Amino acid sequence: MKKRFLVVVVHALLIVSLLLLFAAGCAGNKDTDTDEPDTTQAPAIPPQSTFVMDFSDFTENSTAGSTGMLAISAVGQDGPGSATANALVDRSNWNYASWNVGFWNLVGTLGLAIPVSAFVESLKQNPVKQPDNSWVWTYSVTVQFVTYTAELHGKYIDDGVRWDMYISKQNGFEDYPWYCGESDFGGTEGFWVLKAEQAKGTDLLQIDWHRDPARGTGDITYTNIVPGGPENGGFISFVMTDDEPYDRSYTIFNKSGNQTTYIEWDSTTKAGRVKDSKHFSDEIWHCWDATLVNAACAE
Repeated sequence: MKKRFLVVVVHALLIVSLLLLFAAGCAGNKDTDTDEPDTTQAPAIPPQSTFVMDFSDFTENSTAGSTGMLAISAVGQDGPGSATANALVDRSNWNYASWNVGFWNLVGTLGLAIPVSAFVESLKQNPVKQPDNSWVWTYSVTVQFVTYTAELHGKYIDDGVRWDMYISKQNGFEDYPWYCGESDFGGTEGFWVLKAEQAKGTDLLQIDWHRDPARGTGDITYTNIVPGGPENGGFISFVMTDDEPYDRSYTIFNKSGNQTTYIEWDSTTKAGRVKDSKHFSDEIWHCWDATLVNAACAE
């Protein structure tokens, strides 16, 4: 009888313990769950860095010619007119990296001028809630002296927010679905799918992105998705880290040439390195210093 009583007590204690654990678990989930949005408020548009890749460290420093040699004017240690005074500075490593980055910058500047302008302007606007609980940002942008009306639609879905951009051209096309995308509730990851200009209407580019606002790190990748295109599958990926000595990098894949270029650099000093087995005919890094001049790579 005594033994049975002890068994009952033990079982009772176990049940109480389990109930307390479940109660603590639910309370814990409720206190720490920050993923669920307040759907009475408009969703936050992901920042510009999720749509527009940063090329500034290369485009703002593009001073050398296509040969990679830049003439300098200086008085060398052997006096005016000496070999050191009339030296040529070799920036071929940085120049090659810059040329590859510049190609994709050109794609973004020319090929995506209208959707990029529409996206950037959306961040300055206020939305209006719709009867279906979606939100719409409506405004105008001018690109190359032509006015476009943009409507960005945002709607909460199960795992985040769905985005759709419709653009109309003054005295031209109307409500062209130029791009769409999705982002998670916390704005830490998502994607965009862009179409080519309205006359073509085909898929053009997919943008995948991740970000950690607390650390200031993240990545964004542009992938060519033109159906049947020779560069379909080609991409450029930009990564921001807090690593040392290189906290920024690009990986560029040329699909038609089956060629990959790796670029890493320090966002503060601008010193960096590039690796491309097809261009350099080797598998090693080729470096430049803070003045963008070719330099020996550290071991």
